[in-house]
Amino acid sequence: MDCKLVQDTQMAVDDTKKSIFDKCLKYQRARQLIEAGTFPYFRAIESAQEPEVFIGGKKMIMVGSNNYLGLNNHPKVKEAAIEAIKKYGTGCAGSRVLNGTLDIHVQLEEKLARFMKKEAALTFTTGFQVNLGAIPALVGKDDAVIVDKLDHASIIDACRLSFGEVKRFKHNDMQDYERVLSETTDKSTITVIDGVFSMEGDVVNLPELVKIAKRYDSKIMLDDAHGLGVFGKTGRGTAEHFGLEDEIDLIMGTYSKSFASIGGFIAGDKDVIYYIKYVARAFLFTASPSPASVAAVSTALDIVDSEPERLETLWRNTNKMIKGLKEMGFNIGKTQSPIVPVFLGKDELACSMATTLQEMGVFVNVALTPAVPPGHALIRTSYMATHTEQQLDFVLDAFWKAGKRLNIV
Repeated sequence: MDCKLVQDTQMAVDDTKKSIFDKCLKYQRARQLIEAGTFPYFRAIESAQEPEVFIGGKKMIMVGSNNYLGLNNHPKVKEAAIEAIKKYGTGCAGSRVLNGTLDIHVQLEEKLARFMKKEAALTFTTGFQVNLGAIPALVGKDDAVIVDKLDHASIIDACRLSFGEVKRFKHNDMQDYERVLSETTDKSTITVIDGVFSMEGDVVNLPELVKIAKRYDSKIMLDDAHGLGVFGKTGRGTAEHFGLEDEIDLIMGTYSKSFASIGGFIAGDKDVIYYIKYVARAFLFTASPSPASVAAVSTALDIVDSEPERLETLWRNTNKMIKGLKEMGFNIGKTQSPIVPVFLGKDELACSMATTLQEMGVFVNVALTPAVPPGHALIRTSYMATHTEQQLDFVLDAFWKAGKRLNIV
C-alpha cells in the first residue's frame, strides 16, 4: 500500500478521534452563571462559621452553615485543637493501619461508642469516606442494598462501588420501601437511609421503616449526619428522637456539622465494626484524621452533654424561621429540621434569589440539578443555636423584600 495513503488515513482517524478532555472544553454551565452575575458558589468567606461572616469585607448574616450548635468557634473546641497540635503536630503522616493511630483516635472511638450507646465505633477522615468504606465492605455480590431515592450522594457513590444489587424506593414512601424489599427476598439486604435529608430537611419515617425492615430481616444503617446534635432529647440524633436506638444496626455520623470539625464515624456491634476496620478500603488506604480534628470532636461531644440549652435554642430559632417563611407564602416543603428549604423550581430563579439575598447581606445556599431533581431548584437555609432574634428578623425581612422583587411572593 502507498505510504502516503497510509499516512493520510491515519491523519483522518486522528482528526475524528475524540479526546477525553472534550467534555471539559464544552462545559459552560458555571461560566454562564458567572457571566450573568448569578453564580452562587465558591464564595470566599473571610471569617469563622459564625452567625455573621465577612465576604469581600462585607458583613453578612450566615444562614447557609451546618454549624447547628454553634461550636465551630467555641473557645474550648479551639483550645483543644491547639493543644493537640502542640503535642502531636499537624498530621499523622500515614494511615490508621500503619503509623497513623494515635491514642486520641482510640479514645475518641471509645467516647463515640458510649455517646451512641453502641458497642464500638470507628472514625474516618471524612464523613463521605464512612459511607464509601462501610457500604462496599458489607455489600457483596450475593447481597442487596436498599436506598431512598434522595439519600446523600456519598451513599449513592458507595452503592456503585459495591458488588451487590442496588434497589431504590420512592422518597420516604414506606409502601414503596416494602415493595422493594418484597422483591428482594432472595438476597441478604441492608437498608441505608438518611435520618435527616440534607436538602429537603424532612426526617425519615423511622418507626415504620424499622417495622418493615424487621419483617423482611433487612439490617439498617442510618446516616445521621444532619441528625446528630440536632434531634433527640440529648442530641443523639433521629434514632433517639424516635426511641429506636436499639433497633438500628449501624449509625453513621459526621463531624463537620454539630461536632465542629471534619471527619466521620460509624458505630454498631463490635464484630461488625471490627470487620469494617479491616476490610473498608476508604479507611485502610487513606491518611488518618489530624490531631486537631480529633481533639475538636472530643471536646464538642463534651459540650453537647454539658450545654443542653444549645439544643433548646436551636429549635426555638428553627421554629421561628419555619413559621416566618411559611407565613410569607414561601414553599418550604415538609421540613422538620433546622434545614429550611425555599423551593423555587427553576435554576435561574434560585440563583437570582441567592444573589439578591447576598446583596441584602444574607448568605444562603443554592441547590440545583443534580443535587435536587430537575425542576426542584431551591434555596437552602440552615440555622444555628447562636443566631440572635435580631439576626433572624433581618433574614426574614430580606426574604420578604427579595421575594417581592422577584415576584415569588
